[in-house]
Amino acid sequence: MSPIVLLASIIVFFVVSLTITNFIQRKRGNTVERELPPPAIDLSEGCCGAHEVCEKDSLIAAFEEKPEYFHDEELDKYSFRDSSSYKESEVEEFREVFYTVMDHEKPRWVRSLQLRNIAVPDQLKDEVLMFVNELRMQKMHA
Repeated sequence: MSPIVLLASIIVFFVVSLTITNFIQRKRGNTVERELPPPAIDLSEGCCGAHEVCEKDSLIAAFEEKPEYFHDEELDKYSFRDSSSYKESEVEEFREVFYTVMDHEKPRWVRSLQLRNIAVPDQLKDEVLMFVNELRMQKMHA
């Protein structure tokens, strides 16, 4: 038997099987598609584990309308400022706040800055991203 005939026979077999199965299901009355409700995500206690990247710690997603303050009101003067225009003394202000915020709150602090339209200085971005990524890796392996 040639390979083409064999392949065509297999395809015909599956098409006929699918048609018979659909006919039997309709005869039994199973015509309604089942819709499962999406699982509820409770972000109050921690990461739900349903996503590759935890939405609670996401630096992009902002779930809260109002920014959260971490005793860093003095940084509000940097709103709407370009991230490359900070002087070294200003970067040190950000660095001081960053290293006084508790480790598990650092992603929320960065999100708070975003909500307040405060750009993280370019000189500090690598440190912030490295720390947040390490924190996420620890959570994944915990």
